[in-house]
Amino acid sequence: MTSQPLKITATDPAKVALRFLTALLLYVLLGATVLAAPVAGTVIQLSGPLLAKKASGAVKILSVRSEVENGDTLVTEKNTYALVRFIDNSEITLRPASTLTIENFSFDNAKQDGDQARFSLVKGGLRSVTGLLGKRSKEKFELKTPTATIGIRGTTFIAEYVTDGGDTARTAGLYLQVLDGMIHVANAAGAASFAAGQFGHVPGLTLPPVAVPADPGMRFAPPPAFSAPEGPNAPGRGGARPPAAVDCEVR
Repeated sequence: MTSQPLKITATDPAKVALRFLTALLLYVLLGATVLAAPVAGTVIQLSGPLLAKKASGAVKILSVRSEVENGDTLVTEKNTYALVRFIDNSEITLRPASTLTIENFSFDNAKQDGDQARFSLVKGGLRSVTGLLGKRSKEKFELKTPTATIGIRGTTFIAEYVTDGGDTARTAGLYLQVLDGMIHVANAAGAASFAAGQFGHVPGLTLPPVAVPADPGMRFAPPPAFSAPEGPNAPGRGGARPPAAVDCEVR
């Protein structure tokens, strides 16, 4: 029997290094894909600086068409209104000097069981317009504030949280205005529902929500452009494509 000669293949260090770097790059890219938070919505309008504090600790300066994700804390500067449209076509407009955390926004047009919309208003104010999620899964919407939690019944409402010393004309607490539909407001001290045309106030966690007879001084006046028609045929757009989003990340 004739023995076969033993083949010894020399290892090329350059090829080994290239394979290692390729594998490392794939690992990093796949890891980033797995770890990336789900996209919750997109910035549609801005009148000034808007920051997104990521769950990782990074901070991004957002622009029109920037995406926002679960876990983001959005912060508007003192002159900034920001309109965010979520993936179910609901909208939240933040007023200046506001902080809102997107705790969890989950929506699949074909799967109602996974619907979830949880937000936390840390300070400032917002206007919320219901989308498909709020229409088909009203009980899955929740807006937490320092004094109460707000649920919806298919609605458009304004919520504004005033801190101690933050407004010389009003006492501290959560102020509410319902423009359409109904909201349900609750805390440890009690609960109340408010319908379209009504105003409410929640002074603190230990005091129940109460109706107020007139506008308590709600301050919500976004620029006219926030209500302008969208699309290529909208006035003043001339069919021009909006600029691409430009995010600046600060670690």
